[in-house]
Amino acid sequence: MKVKSWLVASAPFAAMVAVECLDVGLTTLSKAAMSKGMSHFVLVVYSNALASLILLPAAFFFTRKKRPPITLSFLCKIFCLSIAGITLMQNCVITGVSYSSPTLASALANLIPAFTFLLAVIFGMEKLELKSPKSQIKVFGTLVSISGALIMTLYKGPPVLSPPIQPHLHPSPSTMLTTSNNWLIGGLFIATASLSLSANIVGQAAVLKGYPSEIMLVSFYCLFGTIQSALVTLLFERDPNAWMLSSDIELISVVYSALFGNVVTFGVQAWCIRRKGPVFVASFKPLSIAIAAFLGFIFLGETLYIGSIVGAAIIVTGFYGVIWAQSDKEEVGKTTTTPLLDGHDVDA
Repeated sequence: MKVKSWLVASAPFAAMVAVECLDVGLTTLSKAAMSKGMSHFVLVVYSNALASLILLPAAFFFTRKKRPPITLSFLCKIFCLSIAGITLMQNCVITGVSYSSPTLASALANLIPAFTFLLAVIFGMEKLELKSPKSQIKVFGTLVSISGALIMTLYKGPPVLSPPIQPHLHPSPSTMLTTSNNWLIGGLFIATASLSLSANIVGQAAVLKGYPSEIMLVSFYCLFGTIQSALVTLLFERDPNAWMLSSDIELISVVYSALFGNVVTFGVQAWCIRRKGPVFVASFKPLSIAIAAFLGFIFLGETLYIGSIVGAAIIVTGFYGVIWAQSDKEEVGKTTTTPLLDGHDVDA
């Protein structure tokens, strides 16, 4: 009985560690596929299309007995959310990774709670009491996280650790991280993706209040994201051959992104949020920095720079400050604003 109880108690921890590994694996595979010449626009379209084919039938099957009515208003809201959360966010983050690295993407993803907090305050979804120590820590933690992101983006510094053996990947000059300008451009794209996803989180919180079915939301979310991303791809990707998957790594990236980047991750995170609460899920996000650095070093031959290490440490410090300040309010179900700050990975 004790062993069974221990396994049950450990399951959410193991599941969230697995989710962070899967998430970093996605950015690492995406970079490898783009190094082979795959268009990031096409990757977003194919991965969301496959996820839609999986999620839509499942959503209608599992909600067949208790399904809220699908109204035009609901569909319009999801269409707008998909612009921010898929069309803009996914294209920006994959473009950012092509210019920089999965390590930078994982580090700057920790800006999402800070950005969401700021947006929640602006739109009146989060109360900010400046005389309260908790509110002061949240504000200070937010500023610290943003400062760390700026350091990571603007300052590379000297190399700290270089891979002893370069991998057998030959990125094209347009996607290799060869200059500080590429690092800066990548950081700006990834920061834009974080801000876009934060806006999406605020919007989702409002939509779910009137339509409490996460699986239906994410299904139409992926469907509309597929349509929008396809239109964007047709506009910016003029080479018809870009739609062809010319290597195994490209096919693997698409399937991996659809299955693990959307379907599995969403299910696991929703399950953990229901059992442990949003703070539990969000607290695992900094783990992705170490995982990304390790995978990038081993598989992509990326060098670790002092700016990445210092900036990541500052981001994590500020992030945990915000999380700790929020934790007194985050007993599940006790506040209405809690999911805004820490449940950001549900739709990722």
